[in-house]
Amino acid sequence: MAHPRRSGTGPPAARRCRALRRTVAAGLALASCLTVTAAATAPAEAGAPELDGYYRQHLDWHGCALGPDDQDGAALEQAGARCTEVTVPLDYGNPGGRTVTLALSRIAATDTRHRIGALLLNDGGPGSPTLGAPPRVHAALKETAARFDIVGLDPRFVGRSTPLDCGWPDGGFYSAGTGRASFERQVAYQRDLAARCRSAAGDLLPYAGTRDTARDLDVVRGALGERRISFIGLSYGAYLGTVYTQLFPGRFDRMVLDSALDPRHTGPALLPHQLPGQEHAFADWASWTAARHGTYGLGRTRAEVTAGVLHTEEAAAARPLVLGTGADTFELDDTRVPVLLYVGLQGDSDPERAALAGQMTMLAEAAAGKPATPSAPTAALLHLLFGPQGSQAGSAMQAVLCADRTAPRDPEDYWRRIEAARAGHPLFGPMLGTISPCAFWDAPREAPTQVRRDAPVLILSATGDPRALHRDGLTLHHLLPGSRLLTLQDADQHGLYGTYGNACVDDTVNAYLASGRLPDTDPTCTRR
Repeated sequence: MAHPRRSGTGPPAARRCRALRRTVAAGLALASCLTVTAAATAPAEAGAPELDGYYRQHLDWHGCALGPDDQDGAALEQAGARCTEVTVPLDYGNPGGRTVTLALSRIAATDTRHRIGALLLNDGGPGSPTLGAPPRVHAALKETAARFDIVGLDPRFVGRSTPLDCGWPDGGFYSAGTGRASFERQVAYQRDLAARCRSAAGDLLPYAGTRDTARDLDVVRGALGERRISFIGLSYGAYLGTVYTQLFPGRFDRMVLDSALDPRHTGPALLPHQLPGQEHAFADWASWTAARHGTYGLGRTRAEVTAGVLHTEEAAAARPLVLGTGADTFELDDTRVPVLLYVGLQGDSDPERAALAGQMTMLAEAAAGKPATPSAPTAALLHLLFGPQGSQAGSAMQAVLCADRTAPRDPEDYWRRIEAARAGHPLFGPMLGTISPCAFWDAPREAPTQVRRDAPVLILSATGDPRALHRDGLTLHHLLPGSRLLTLQDADQHGLYGTYGNACVDDTVNAYLASGRLPDTDPTCTRR
């Protein structure tokens, strides 16, 4: 087919794509009786005739704002972006079947004489929307930005793309807590979350994996009319980029893998693998906070701050901590307190550390029976983590993790792992090792990607990254010997390029993106 058809079985026209994007998943609830099994047919390879219409589809670029209250869309338009939708098969093993749409934004190159090509972005997650990222990357690229079409893409089932939302009461991310009773509640809760996903989106779940998302990237490449694409992937986005290099060698130009993951520890294994990084970042934060005891009152030494946080968690296990009043009332038990800590330990800037210290002070006051009112940013975060606003993001994240690798099925396996970790890691062992919906979903339909092809990419890694350990960057560099590894020393930071403000990192990345030449050796930058 020369162009996407407008039938219900092939790729519909762009205007129908926009309608699908605005439609919630009301029509997806027919899968409660379905069992997710391995695909009967192998995915069609890129260049196969049955995929031709997807690769050659016409893109209808239009405004990004969905209405007068759409601040994200308005910000994109103010930055000069236009938006469109790309149609892809739900199942690459059945290209003539059901389709989904992907939402794209683009700030077009203005220096067309020296244009390099399209630069696609992914902000990780998994499940993070990336439609709004082009203005940030455009600013970070400085003068080189004029030479790229900078493209933000909401991956399948995320953001403005065809949604996957299981209708959860919250984001589904919890700790196992301080004892067996809390763990058993989590087993029952995570089993229920999995059942909700089977009912609401069971027909989508098998197709949420990274391999299908990488195939989507290549369809986007073709629809943009590009022979090769450049790519910046952050965290999970770096893993997505790694998978793309393996599935589509020769179809990428310049690739930056920021805060890269070890491709052997993805899917349900991702969180347990983070334990050393989280503990290191927590210890550094506790030392920072102890030096400011006069401000936060959490302890004068690292040990005192750590003991105080553990006491707060124990108090929450005995009686949930009550924060706020009215519509902004929250109750945090021992399965929720560690989650707030985890989220607050992504970076090591003074504002980030101060925000977490303020939250821990608030929780300590609640544990002492005093009134505790969250700030507006903290209240918004609590709503996202523990309210229904977090359902779509949590559903999409778990769908990707569960589709990428098999998880242990027996709850006792998780309990033994938690108990083994608890003595040395009482906060993060029970959280990162706990059970998830993946334990109650069927096995992925595809085996995980094996990294066997070399790829000349630029890997970024901070020595104290709490989420993507520095050893992950070293491992990926070893698996891709033609790569270069940029190491940022003495930084407990996840996400480096264009956000952390390190001139050495940004200048090295920009020089590579401008020239297409990797550094001659593995560069090293320092935090300050």
